[in-house]
Amino acid sequence: MNQSKRYLDIVRDIRDMIRQEKIRPGDRIPSERELAETLQVGRSTIREALRSLELLGLIETRRGEGTFLADHRNHRLVEVLSTFILQDNQSQKDVRETRLMHELSAIQTICQSDSISQMGVWNSFRIRLLEEESEFQREDFVRELMVLSGNRLSLKIWFLLQQYSGSPYNGTVTEPEKEQLLNILAAIEQRQTDKAANEFKTWSDWLLKERMRNDS
Repeated sequence: MNQSKRYLDIVRDIRDMIRQEKIRPGDRIPSERELAETLQVGRSTIREALRSLELLGLIETRRGEGTFLADHRNHRLVEVLSTFILQDNQSQKDVRETRLMHELSAIQTICQSDSISQMGVWNSFRIRLLEEESEFQREDFVRELMVLSGNRLSLKIWFLLQQYSGSPYNGTVTEPEKEQLLNILAAIEQRQTDKAANEFKTWSDWLLKERMRNDS
């Protein structure tokens, strides 16, 4: 397995393994170390995958005991979204629009907060974007927006929408995108909500067009 596989791919691998090994709700799942060895990826990637599964309510960590599969009957979000997506003919468009709504809402929340908009993470992103040899992951940037917005339910839904829309932010930022992302960062730091949202939407539309062009 390629070390560069993103954590959402690892999430799927972990869920497949849980099904294959018939792990039941309440059962302990393998440790970070065991999963890293089995899936042949770094522990940091495993940790990120487990974090997303925990945010979705699919696993729970008990201090000093380990990580356990949660009772899915208490977490219907996955099944509700799955049912909707499988039955609706306009699913891909709906998924993209709904995902974008959550992302733009996160940007609005961040811009309205003086403390969050002035956090050092934005300058850190800028430095990474400007480094010639840096491999800046699109998904890292968008996920940070969702996390910093502080809305846990929105974050849970976003993780799912990411998967159902084919992980649209996979890959590293290319040269043509850098200026767009730098504009988003500048607008966030200046607390220009409309500009940040518009720049983000422009970038998202550009990514969609590039993806469609590459698939054709």
